[in-house]
Amino acid sequence: MIFTNLEVWKEARVLVKLVYTNISTFPREEMFGLQSQIKRSVISIPSNIAEGCGRNSVKDSMQFFYIARGSAFELEAQLYLSNDLGFVTEDQLNIMLKQLELVRKILAGFINFYKTQLPA
Repeated sequence: MIFTNLEVWKEARVLVKLVYTNISTFPREEMFGLQSQIKRSVISIPSNIAEGCGRNSVKDSMQFFYIARGSAFELEAQLYLSNDLGFVTEDQLNIMLKQLELVRKILAGFINFYKTQLPA
């Protein structure tokens, strides 16, 4: 499976760009704090999808897809915190959350498909 052809990976890339754009105005003191955590979380999503596609077994692949899903939930919490702290506006938050929800829905379907490939 070529991960670059996957809709979930493509939409995760859109999410990365969107998040990076919207957090670029964080206060300087957050460069190594919340801003850095958000970057790690969002980058983890497409990275783990790609790594999962490169594994030799369905079981190994699933582990990385679950990590990607966990990073998506972590990112959601961090985005809400960014709004709570006034680093992003409500509009920015909603735009990022909308794309994140799309990625999570596609990823859930992808995981469910992969589950059917597990040996009985």
